[in-house]
Order: sequence, then structure tokens, then C-alpha cells
Amino acid sequence: PQSSPGTFSLGKMITAMPGKTPIQVLHEYSMKTKSIPVYECERSDVQIHVPTFTFRVTVGDITCRGEGTSKKLVKHRAAEAAINILKDNASICFAVPDPFMSDPSKQPKNQLNPIGSLQELAFHHGWRLPEYTLSQEGGPAHKREYTTVCRLESFMETGKGASKKQAKRNAAEKFLAKFSNISPENHISLTNVVGHSLGCTWHSLRNSPGEKINLLKRSLLSIPNTDYIQPLSEIAKEQGFNITYLDIDKLSANGQYQCLAELSTNPITVCHGSGISCSNALSDAAHNTLQY
Repeated sequence: PQSSPGTFSLGKMITAMPGKTPIQVLHEYSMKTKSIPVYECERSDVQIHVPTFTFRVTVGDITCRGEGTSKKLVKHRAAEAAINILKDNASICFAVPDPFMSDPSKQPKNQLNPIGSLQELAFHHGWRLPEYTLSQEGGPAHKREYTTVCRLESFMETGKGASKKQAKRNAAEKFLAKFSNISPENHISLTNVVGHSLGCTWHSLRNSPGEKINLLKRSLLSIPNTDYIQPLSEIAKEQGFNITYLDIDKLSANGQYQCLAELSTNPITVCHGSGISCSNALSDAAHNTLQY
């Protein structure tokens, strides 16, 4: 006999679609409810140091907004806000065939997905969904290496791999290892899980005995054609913070490429760079960060 369709809430849908972004989840959900989400840009301020964007998403009678430093990020935040409203509304549901509601316990272990598992964990405990950003890409053509930063609430982990997907998986696995002692039945604050450490502060940087940070204090930072990305990377590794480089879509007023260097210090630090090419803008951002 055929299975009868089952009623499926958005909450169950999120756990049944591991690895999906908020935009993808909202789109899949809206296709079933015949209410396609509409995204509109309300504000686009590309300032010298920190660009700010605001996007609005409308799904049926629900309107939510997201703000941030990139268009892609704010659309995800707007979609996530809409999801949080929809999943709490018990009257919003749709029918799907029972086979879609697979039993995770019956799936082979080799199909486990750390990206999906981390998203399920965040959803279950009421945290913001993880955000992944490709921060670096390097190495020869036959041996590429990718570095991805995963943000969860105010915390970050970095993953590296031979592919973008593997880098994301490794970053997610680091978070899952950190959360391995959490009971699924308990809802818990992320701060209580990770701890109350302030991380890398400007006070700790000024007073650090680290070799790299003290070498920076004696550097002139004015030598032409110098690689500033590597020393910044070494300081970040020594001091325990992450660097994320974000390309700005629009050229500057004088026609140059722009890049932001974001440091996971406490508070977060963002420095701007510009140049005649993307690589020059990135190097300038690293240079300005070292000067700062």
C-alpha cells in the first residue's frame, strides 16, 4: 500500500534538509506554500571603512529584514528571521510524501554530514544558523588549498581543505567537537558551552610577549613591494584570532578595487584596503591592519 502524505512543519523541514542555507530553506518552503519570497534592497551604504546593506524579504504576510556588510550575508539574515517566525507558527505547514521524512537512525554512518549536523544543533538550541565564508584560496593549480571561516553566534572556527566543501566540513567538525558534551535534550546557551573567555582583546595584544606581535612594534611598515599578508597571518596564528578578507563589489570613487580585512578580535576589527586590482586591495587591507 502507498503511504499517505504527512503534514510537515518548517521545523522538521530544516532538520530534514541538512546543509541548506536559510535562503534555500525558505525557498523550498515557499515553493510548497505557493508564497515565493521577494527580496528588496532597502539601503546600500558603501562607506570608506565599513559598507552597510539592508535587505527586506516578504513571504506572504510576513516581512523581515537583515543588515550586514555584504548583500549575500544580509539576505541570509533576512531569510533566517523569516524562518524563525514561520517555524514558531504552528498553523503554517504543508503535505509531503512520507519517504521524504527519512529516519536519520537508519542512514549509513558514512552519510553523516557535519555541516548539516551543526545546522541541526543550532536550530535545536535556538542559536543563529552557522555562516560560512571563504577567507583564503591558494596553492598551485594541482594542489589548491581553501580556508573557510564558520561563524556561529559570536564565535568562529576555521577549516582548511583541498576543496571548498572539505574546508566547510572541517570548520563544522571543529564546532561539533567543541559541542560533543551537549545533551540533545537540553536547550543551552552557546556562551555556557564555549565559555566566557573574551578571546583576543586589544589589551591582550598590547601586553602580549609573543615574538611576532613584538616584531611588528619594531617594523617600519613602509618598505615598497612587501608582503604584508604573511606577517598578519603569522600574528593571527600566534595571538589566536582569525582573519577574513571580504571583497567589496563596487569600485571606489577613484575607480579602485576595495577589500575589507575582518579580525575576530574582541571587539571585531575591520580595516579597509584599495588598489588597482583585487590582490592589491587585499594586500593594502593587510597593510592597513598591521598599521592599525
